Amino acid sequence: MEEKQFDRGTSLSIFVSDRREDLGALVAALAIAIGIVLLI
Repeated sequence: MEEKQFDRGTSLSIFVSDRREDLGALVAALAIAIGIVLLI
């Protein structure tokens, strides 16, 4: 029986893959950062 290397904590996700989820988070963070720079 194989054990998982790590536990994500939840299997609920709007994305199919971790890579797509990471990319979405990166884009969201970039958009927030640009928004903050433009407001200041």
